[in-house]
Amino acid sequence: MTAPALPDPDPHWLAGLDAEAGRAALRERVEAAYALCREVHPALPRPGVWLDLRGRSAGQAHFGRGGLRFNPVLFDENRHAFLVEVVPHEMAHWLVHHLEGGPQAKPHGHEWRTVMRRLFGLAPRTTHRFDTGRASPAPHRYRCGCREHAFTARRHDLARSGRAYRCRHCAETLVYMGLRDLDEPS
Repeated sequence: MTAPALPDPDPHWLAGLDAEAGRAALRERVEAAYALCREVHPALPRPGVWLDLRGRSAGQAHFGRGGLRFNPVLFDENRHAFLVEVVPHEMAHWLVHHLEGGPQAKPHGHEWRTVMRRLFGLAPRTTHRFDTGRASPAPHRYRCGCREHAFTARRHDLARSGRAYRCRHCAETLVYMGLRDLDEPS
């Protein structure tokens, strides 16, 4: 594997940016990754960029919408890793999709892994390691005999209306414990 193709941003500089400047740095990184991809595929359309993704996903290449979506909560908490790992990851999906035969390629298949290694000089990791506690849309806590479970508002409403949920590990019925405190680690 080669050295990373995009320059490593200074983590201290990134940490000192306010929210608006941080988002501008993200858009600049997408633009730099796009320029690199255009060297391989000059006809590659420029992706739109949105910071509107929720939940545990850090990013998403959304072909129907025509661009890349990023999770603003996870970005704010992991700016350096986001610029180094997530932007190239999603841009690799964007590039592969627009290559001949790309729409039929597996999301993290050979083509995507090749782009990650050869174009971006990065290990082709399919998942991030970010703490998703603040970004998770599952604030309702349930408990069984072996662990705590997080429910979305929709699933919590189903439980409140009489649907019983059991733990897949210990088979006990889950009991509601209240809302998760967003300041505690998940």
